[in-house]
Amino acid sequence: MSIEELFVDLVGTNPVMQGLAGGVVIAFLNLLGASVVLVWRNPTERWLDAALGFAAGVMLSASFTSLLLPGIEFASESGYRAITLGGFALAGIVPVLIGFGFGVAVLDRGERWVHYVGPIISDRLVTRTEARSDGGEGDSTHSHAGGHAEMIGPVATDSDSGNARVLSVLLFTVAITLHNMPEGLAVGVGFGSGNIGNGIALMLAIGIQNIPEGLAVSVAAINAGFDRSWYAAVAGIRAGVVEIPLALLGAWAVTVAAPLLPYAMGFAAGGMLYVIAAEIIPETHTRGHERIATLGLVFGAALMLTLDVVLA
Repeated sequence: MSIEELFVDLVGTNPVMQGLAGGVVIAFLNLLGASVVLVWRNPTERWLDAALGFAAGVMLSASFTSLLLPGIEFASESGYRAITLGGFALAGIVPVLIGFGFGVAVLDRGERWVHYVGPIISDRLVTRTEARSDGGEGDSTHSHAGGHAEMIGPVATDSDSGNARVLSVLLFTVAITLHNMPEGLAVGVGFGSGNIGNGIALMLAIGIQNIPEGLAVSVAAINAGFDRSWYAAVAGIRAGVVEIPLALLGAWAVTVAAPLLPYAMGFAAGGMLYVIAAEIIPETHTRGHERIATLGLVFGAALMLTLDVVLA
């Protein structure tokens, strides 16, 4: 029995239910990754950078092989009911590019929102200031979240350092949550397209890369002083709250309105590529482990390509 047949036997043939099942699987694997800190007490930064690089490779490959190219192919078929705008039929690569641009824009605005709201939530306004002591410039402290959050100011007290760490975790967690959104949508759209093999490949690949991603978020939280078991559970629940509804929505939307499929595929791919470039790769290149992170990315891309071919 093939993987596709086994999946259909367990879930059924309804694309919406398949999308829901896919969302549950990837959320569960995120929870599994977050829970690894309960047994692996202190993973090294080198290993985490390699794991996040692997996750980026999976997402990079999936964006093209399972979203962009199938979306263009679907919108190029003779039976595709293209939306007409000013006498011009939006078919072929056009609807995919429209969705792609919209996905990038949404993630970009979401990231900007995180940096405005984060300091308010943490009850701390982060500003860029210059401190002077002994007639010179004071030292600056930096706190990065996903390669972006930054605090520059006077030499930090213990309280300042604690607040900075909490803010870093907040920003990093919300950034990862934003990145979970196109992942969940991608899985739902994959099943909603009617191509079960493509949906399963996306589900497995995104689920696998959710494991190191969940671990990374939990480690960041523990380093900031959060309780180990409590945050591991919260990290998994957070992923499920985002990924499961979006997987269900993606499958339902393209099932009800098939012409939306290439737009949805482009949107999911644009969101994932934005996260790779803006969050994951910069984060893995800040601690001197660029080589191992790059090797992880290459291995992740190769794995996704393999899954796409085997399950096609």
